[in-house]
Amino acid sequence: EQAQLKASVVEEDTEEWQRDSSFAGLERVGGVDLSYVKGDDTNACASLVVLSYPALEVLYEDYRMVAVSAPYVAGFLAFREVPFLVEALQRLEQEKPELKPQVLLVDGNGLLHPRGFGVACHLGVLTDLPCIGVAKNLLQVDGLVKDELHKEQIRSLRRGGDSFPLTGTSGGVLGMVSCRDYDKSSKPLYVSVGHKVCLGTALRLVKCCCRYRIPEPIRQVGQQGAEEGEG
Repeated sequence: EQAQLKASVVEEDTEEWQRDSSFAGLERVGGVDLSYVKGDDTNACASLVVLSYPALEVLYEDYRMVAVSAPYVAGFLAFREVPFLVEALQRLEQEKPELKPQVLLVDGNGLLHPRGFGVACHLGVLTDLPCIGVAKNLLQVDGLVKDELHKEQIRSLRRGGDSFPLTGTSGGVLGMVSCRDYDKSSKPLYVSVGHKVCLGTALRLVKCCCRYRIPEPIRQVGQQGAEEGEG
């Protein structure tokens, strides 16, 4: 099933707003995440937020506690989590269709995945929405490792505020590493294509959505989801 879905991934820009240098026409950016209750891998909060763009003000929020029954299998996390995120988007379409996001930032990976089909790809294909994977940690696939060379490249980003590509041993570029020097934090973000967006546009939009280290749609959804989970 994963291989069949992967065949539908589009790795290029498909929307008019993506082709504009200032993203003219982009008005709503979504963020999604599944936050587990601490110490519990079956109870989680499925979260969706929609923010205005470029103001990044919250337009819509949906937080719902869910019981996750599918087992965790490495490389197949999407089958465990994506159904709840799809349901959240379906509720939005029923309740406030005018607030449907034009792009989703997903707390996880897209093409940066053992089989090139992470959560951001899976969700994008099922919803037909442009999706971008934004991960806080490096998924070590295709020869990518968090070694001293990788750490040195990150330190250079902190000085230059730039980015560098994640090139696997197969020769393919799986994503980009970006670092925002906020409050002397040198922790990077790993940005990868999910669906209906090219890597350059994905990286540019993530940077435009950052007030702090984490892009605002994911920061908001993670913050509120964690509070719901604790509650």
